[in-house]
Amino acid sequence: MRSDTERNRARIIKAASRLAAKHGNSIRMQDVAAKAEVSTATAYRHFSSVDEALAEFRFGVGETLREFSLARDEWGVELLEVVSRRWIELVMKHGRAMVHTRSDQGYLKRLRADAPYLTVQADALERPIREAAAEVGIPDQGDLGLFFWNSMFDPREIFDLHETVGIPSEQIASRLVRTLLGALRGWAPTD
Repeated sequence: MRSDTERNRARIIKAASRLAAKHGNSIRMQDVAAKAEVSTATAYRHFSSVDEALAEFRFGVGETLREFSLARDEWGVELLEVVSRRWIELVMKHGRAMVHTRSDQGYLKRLRADAPYLTVQADALERPIREAAAEVGIPDQGDLGLFFWNSMFDPREIFDLHETVGIPSEQIASRLVRTLLGALRGWAPTD
């Protein structure tokens, strides 16, 4: 890609994320283009919708989480808490830009179809979830662990716990990790 093309693409992603952080997902591509200081046509050449630009932004956040996770030396529950805490920090940093738009497909179907912003997040979480479950004696349940993590660590739910219930963001990860392990224990096959 040419440098001006790359620059415009990056500006559009940044503009979409900043507008979404401030106004939620009710923004239009024209708003994004104006904030990025590009024409609406240029914005549409890069992304077919605001959702697509935000998915690219979320993919970048997922890459940050994956790099963080892969570089960690912790193991088991400690690793899962550290990675989950980092996720919450990223959610709080980027605000409402982290709130995913709704899809008519469930998480597992999108994950198995290789949705990029989900697969990069799964790469960050697979080892921590598997090791934490093993540490507490829960058999590996494959991508069900990712399913439950995704449900519990949804940015909307994080904001709800923090803003509505008043739980400090530093406590949310450990509480949700315990809840996740309880859910996995409940779903473990019985003999």
